[in-house]
Amino acid sequence: MTSFDTSPQLNVWRALLALAVVFVMLATTGWTALRTHRESTELQASLDKWRHGTVHGLHLPDPEAAPARLSRFFTSLGAEDQARLAHRYPLAVGNMNGAPVTLRYRANHIALDQARKVEKKRMHDSRLSAAGQQDAGRRMHRYEALLSPGRQVLAFDPEGSGRVAEVFGNLDTAQRISVVVPGVDTDLLTFQKTYRPYSAPVGMAKALYAAERAQSPTTRTAVIAWADYTAPDGLGVDAATGLRAEEGAVRLNAMLGGLPGRAPVAAICHSYGTVVCGVAAHAMPDRVTDIAVAASPGMRVSAASHLDTSARVWAMRDATDWIQDVPYLELGGLGHGADPVSSEFGARVLSARDAKGHAGYFQPGTDSLRNLADVGVGAYDAVTCARENDACRAGASGTTTAGRA
Repeated sequence: MTSFDTSPQLNVWRALLALAVVFVMLATTGWTALRTHRESTELQASLDKWRHGTVHGLHLPDPEAAPARLSRFFTSLGAEDQARLAHRYPLAVGNMNGAPVTLRYRANHIALDQARKVEKKRMHDSRLSAAGQQDAGRRMHRYEALLSPGRQVLAFDPEGSGRVAEVFGNLDTAQRISVVVPGVDTDLLTFQKTYRPYSAPVGMAKALYAAERAQSPTTRTAVIAWADYTAPDGLGVDAATGLRAEEGAVRLNAMLGGLPGRAPVAAICHSYGTVVCGVAAHAMPDRVTDIAVAASPGMRVSAASHLDTSARVWAMRDATDWIQDVPYLELGGLGHGADPVSSEFGARVLSARDAKGHAGYFQPGTDSLRNLADVGVGAYDAVTCARENDACRAGASGTTTAGRA
């Protein structure tokens, strides 16, 4: 376990290091990195078509209406009408919080197949450079993989670097739901990896799903690999600010608010994804009972109590993780605040033994994965604390430590 020195001298050096990092990033990437990504033009076009559409002569509801309102609308339709809407507006329905998840899977399958055909043509477009044609090929193969039988794509947007979310298990019947929120360099092409699979969202979610079933075989679980936000590209200025996190938090809470049923939800957040979860925490639905962060650069607050959530807040970091060397400060909008595994922060600190670095927390056989699975299924008495006591388990089955302010 890494010790945490909070002496004034060390804090001064960390502040100076933070300023040095800022100047380096500004010199290499510039302030222009702080830009807002526009909404997908293809998704927006599908939503606009929906807004002007009808079913049996009646106008369709606002696609941004509350999930409960949209759920009632789809429930009022027969199977044929639902299928017709999915085929007519695949991107809109596939990304519509409140639509039945099985209908979203069907709609996104249609949207993926359409995107696959577009990229297949681009592969042979002479107007593109060789690099452009190669990129089209990579995207086409990713779409083909996502179209494989049995895959359940909950969200999909081909615009830019791409956004996607996939479900493992049955969301409609789940008794516990976990949402994996990944960090930097997450996009359509890095959503799944053959080499080092457990460092990518699909591998993370699959490993967590298997570990949860091993921990509690009688519990019906579902895990979502949620890469449906525009993550920072590398460790530039975007990764040092909360802009991407603020945008991601809105999308994350919209998805959480549209989940079916009433099963408890655990947010399992990694690296920059912990920043997203920190920003989202105060507005998460009450059914989110746990927020577990691994390899966190900070959650943009100075203490767990400032997250303003009723969820239990858990944190872990492996002793070999380079993230421990980042300045845990917030200065002029740069940096993400206090260290979540420090005693002062007030989270329940879990063991991450054997995680081996920044990307190893979901590796099967590690304390980190077992602990995340225990949190996911609510087996709080089984978690392994990081320190030489059982403090992280104290009261976990009852009231929470963070609380709402």
